[in-house]
Amino acid sequence: MRSVAGVPPKIAESPAGGAESSERDQISQNIAAVLEFYTREEENISLSQRALERFGRFVGQPIFLAVILTFVLLWACLNSMLSALNVVQFDPAPYIYLQGIVGLTALLTATVVLTKQNRLEKLAAQRAHLDLKVTLLTEQKAAKLIDLIEELRRDLPNVRDRHDPDAAALQKSMNPERVLAALDEHSDPANRP
Repeated sequence: MRSVAGVPPKIAESPAGGAESSERDQISQNIAAVLEFYTREEENISLSQRALERFGRFVGQPIFLAVILTFVLLWACLNSMLSALNVVQFDPAPYIYLQGIVGLTALLTATVVLTKQNRLEKLAAQRAHLDLKVTLLTEQKAAKLIDLIEELRRDLPNVRDRHDPDAAALQKSMNPERVLAALDEHSDPANRP
């Protein structure tokens, strides 16, 4: 068996390690699915988005702050030296051109940050949707297991049959529509006290 997206190939099953090998197979499949999701999302990023995010990574580093401070300091020093030499300054104090450059840089930086945040927000919404699906499926499986255990308890002759109201309530799977409606009701600001 070949490895998938960095996941090690299946380890040979031994009679004693059959269950352990099955668990490793499930873990490998889950890791492969997650890696495939991230790979697919990475492939869907456009060239312009990649360029913006590369610029955003540079802007987010301390070196960018040093570049800005050095630029502003050089700008002010150069204008001061020109003034001291009685030469016409290209941007006399209060440095209107410098303010424009810094303002444009701030606008571009904010746009880059918002663009990346929008993409990450979309990715987070997809993950949250997947988490909700997995949670609902897990709840359904747990309800089925409780149902099977209760049935087994009723059928075993050496186990006293008794009614367990908690188990009876838990063996009913939740209705996803009712869960979503309850979530909507609690998250709607108009319905808050």
